[in-house]
Amino acid sequence: MRTRNTAVVAAMCAGLAATLAGCGGDGGGEDPDAGTNGVGKLPAAKIEARARKAAGDAEAVRLSGKLVTKGRTYKVDMRLKTDGGTGQVSTEGSTFQLLRVGKDLYLKADAGFWTHKSEGSGGGQSSADAAAADKLDDKYVKVPVGDPSYKRLSGLTDKSLLLDGLLGLHGEISTGGRGTVGGVRTIRIRGGEGSGGALDVSLKGRPYPLRLQRAGDAGVIRLADWDKDFTLAAPDKGDVVDYGQQIPSGT
Repeated sequence: MRTRNTAVVAAMCAGLAATLAGCGGDGGGEDPDAGTNGVGKLPAAKIEARARKAAGDAEAVRLSGKLVTKGRTYKVDMRLKTDGGTGQVSTEGSTFQLLRVGKDLYLKADAGFWTHKSEGSGGGQSSADAAAADKLDDKYVKVPVGDPSYKRLSGLTDKSLLLDGLLGLHGEISTGGRGTVGGVRTIRIRGGEGSGGALDVSLKGRPYPLRLQRAGDAGVIRLADWDKDFTLAAPDKGDVVDYGQQIPSGT
């Protein structure tokens, strides 16, 4: 009888093993953190702190996606590092390239961009405006530091400023589910149960933030190429044209 009872118990244990992680309590289930960097075991606030530190320590990053700020939507694809950045920005039907090396900020766009800006300033487009737009076509324009557009545009090329502003979650931070971003296993942390934004953090290597859902539907950003260096240099003098007046405020 004892032998039969033992066999029955063993069969029950085998049937329930997947749900109960085995009889006897030795935890036969697969460890979800096996082979990871271990941050998935941490409280959400510590995961956020580790992700922000990894981002701050990195020398470079590629940031792409959509940002909604002050009622304007920007589609961005920027490569950033500590001393500047370069990439493309689109907003309200306009597309332009930005390049910042140290404090020197350059903007490059086609003639259509400058024609549109000229028309948007009121009074239509004159023949002089058209000639100026042709002169600026596919050339870099150096944005003066004192120009009203400088602060706004340079902010899109500033790694520290952008990451500090983007990575903060709002509300009480909690841990969400696990998933993958670009084939890399991640752990999600959320602010305010998701209403305050969500951040997917890498479970491989350094805990870099890989995907950000901003609070209030203010855009989704992918972060990649962490610590991958790239060339950042001022354009040749022959590729730089003086705009000759204040950069259009609609930029």
